[in-house]
Amino acid sequence: MEKITMDHGSGGKLSHKLIKEVVVKAFSNPSLNKLDDSAILNLSNLGGCTGRIAFTTDSYVVNPIFFPGGDIGMLAVNGTVNDLSMMGAIPLYLSASCIVEEGFPMPDFKKIIQSMKKASQQAGVYIVTGDLKVVEKGAADKMFVNTSGIGIVPKGVNLSAHNARRSDVIILSGSIADHGIAIINERNNLKLKGNLKTDSQPLNFLVKKMLGVSKNIHCLRDPTRGGLATTLNEIAESSGKGIEIDENRVPIKKKVSSSCEMLGFDPLYVANEGKLIAIVAEKDAKKVILAMKSTKQGRNAAIIGKVVQDKENKVILKTSIGGRRILDMMTGEQLPRIC
Repeated sequence: MEKITMDHGSGGKLSHKLIKEVVVKAFSNPSLNKLDDSAILNLSNLGGCTGRIAFTTDSYVVNPIFFPGGDIGMLAVNGTVNDLSMMGAIPLYLSASCIVEEGFPMPDFKKIIQSMKKASQQAGVYIVTGDLKVVEKGAADKMFVNTSGIGIVPKGVNLSAHNARRSDVIILSGSIADHGIAIINERNNLKLKGNLKTDSQPLNFLVKKMLGVSKNIHCLRDPTRGGLATTLNEIAESSGKGIEIDENRVPIKKKVSSSCEMLGFDPLYVANEGKLIAIVAEKDAKKVILAMKSTKQGRNAAIIGKVVQDKENKVILKTSIGGRRILDMMTGEQLPRIC
């Protein structure tokens, strides 16, 4: 009998197969079928309403729940704000539901709630509803958090992985693999050097800055589970295009790179929680980069590649030694419970 495995939660091939063949097949509708970071809902389809909203939801089961630079509460708020932002939406309202294991320390619960409060204030959103459930000891691992969010999509903004076009430029907002390496270091008490910490941060103000200088941004995505490589494969598959990136142009901190090498991880597949990929028309790439670099969240932004015509929708990496290799979507679970 086929069973759910940890690989099904990796964000890679098995996740996509499960979602497409079971979930999307069951609930199929135009908003869901695009499989973007948020669903875009046209309110004009509802009597008397106008405009569009973005709606998203996510659940957070990260282990450990406290880690360098943040905790599960901050991660949940930022993650949902960012999923709305990737559709160009202005995040407004969030819900927050917590499933807490019996015996969980009250000071830790209060600390996480305060962290969510701080994160929501920094992002300029309100947590307006939620739920709390307590389960028996052993029925959950400490605490799980679900957040949903609603945002307004400005007129004229139409972002989707389907929109990538040949000759578009691929921009990455900053260094990769920070979050994943910080989590594994803390989880396993590896004591890796270099002050490794999560990159979790809200990206809505960065996105606003970018959209303010260009109407030719075709797609935004945040490369969380499965990392940069998996997210680029999702874009290639959705758009029916190929993607080429240059390994030498992908920003990565030296301490993170050396940690990945020591642990046997490919940083291109390690999770991020505060970075974005932008697919931008070539003519606007320079001004988008300049706008990004003027912000804290995008100061290390870099052009890492381009969109190309490719019938097989492959992602190709130009390696640092001059070769070329296919970057496939992540197959298994490199690091479970990363978010």
